[in-house]
Amino acid sequence: MSTDLRQVQKHLKEKYRNEPGSSRITLKANGSETDTPMSCSVDIGRAVYEAEAHAGVGGMGTAACSGDLLLGALAACAQITCQMVASAMNVPTKSIEATTEGDLDLAGTLGISKEARVGFENIRLILKIDAPEATPEQIDSLHEKTEQYCVVMQTLKDPPNLSTEWVREAEDTTE
Repeated sequence: MSTDLRQVQKHLKEKYRNEPGSSRITLKANGSETDTPMSCSVDIGRAVYEAEAHAGVGGMGTAACSGDLLLGALAACAQITCQMVASAMNVPTKSIEATTEGDLDLAGTLGISKEARVGFENIRLILKIDAPEATPEQIDSLHEKTEQYCVVMQTLKDPPNLSTEWVREAEDTTE
């Protein structure tokens, strides 16, 4: 089943052009503790995911760790962006698959090495495009525009301002 992406997005683009500011959104996720300090629930508003610490830092290894979720977000965003760009450009594809890999040193996460970075040292995105009828120029343009419009990729390449706020719950003084 084919979707006419231009038709689907037409009214959205018109609205965003005619009503400046209407294109601005805020996404939200909420992490809540579970019965163990090694896991949590992540509510993204449309689904709840179980997450846990990686086995390399003491987790059970039975659920996605936060690094898995980050890599998954990049793979999903790149894959969907590439599909949408291919559709909008009428690039004939049979399949598009995104794979992500990331390298990190858990000695930094565990605080046993001040030299080891906390977080990913390298992240790789591999997009496999099966498009035998597409021209090399179409593939080059697809590559360029996918990277240009992939929200997660652009966020990782040029990180936004990040702020933190700590809210301490007040103690219950009633008896």
